Amino acid sequence: MNRIVKKFAELKKKKKKAFIAFITAGYPSLAVTGKLVLEFEKKGVDLIELGVPFSDPLADGPVIQEASLYSLKKKTTLAKIIALVKDLRRVTDLPICLMSYYNPVFCMGEKQFVERASAAGVDGVIIPDLPFEEAEGFANYAGRKGLVNIYFLSPTSSPERIRTISRRARGFIYYVSLTGVTGGRKNLSSDLKNNLSRIKSATSVPVCAGFGISSASQLRQVQRMCDGGIVGSAIVSKIRENISRRDLVKRTGDFVERFNV
Repeated sequence: MNRIVKKFAELKKKKKKAFIAFITAGYPSLAVTGKLVLEFEKKGVDLIELGVPFSDPLADGPVIQEASLYSLKKKTTLAKIIALVKDLRRVTDLPICLMSYYNPVFCMGEKQFVERASAAGVDGVIIPDLPFEEAEGFANYAGRKGLVNIYFLSPTSSPERIRTISRRARGFIYYVSLTGVTGGRKNLSSDLKNNLSRIKSATSVPVCAGFGISSASQLRQVQRMCDGGIVGSAIVSKIRENISRRDLVKRTGDFVERFNV
């Protein structure tokens, strides 16, 4: 069974909600990224989303844009990130998704990417700029190799689109909780509860919300409304804050643990 599917089944049985953590791979180095993944597992993270750095990250705010640029300057590539996951699989079964824009996947080749990623132990892929209407071939091939393609829904998704994506979704549905880019917000969207309720009523697939979750209290609010919450910019900011410290991994892990209390 796919690790993502298995994890959500386990959480449902325990009546718990998912805590998904995003970090930019290669920020500040791939070696540190690997250590952070293992530290986050110890701190109770249920699923890791590894961001593949890209030169034009259209869905990301300034914090993750800066991390992506830093990582690219360190020569981080999609192939190296896949190799990192392969190394991590020797010591962990924590579900891992790659969040990549389509260009790196296209340059590697869709089939080669799927085969290399699935063989390395990647469980899912999130591609913000691959439209649902154009993703069917990729998603079907990925599914045959045990790799789930995660689809997005947003506050502007129509009822018809919600139904269509819900029928094809696997792993979980990523709900973009606001109309904007990633980054911390003081308050969650006022229509979040209603929108998540609409989506939850249309699907049996887990629904997780991301974008704008920057505190433990906000994560708890989101988890009460759906099956899990995704925290990204707040964690990447903590990495940036400690980037020159030798205890970066511990400090970031301690920060992440606060979300899981």
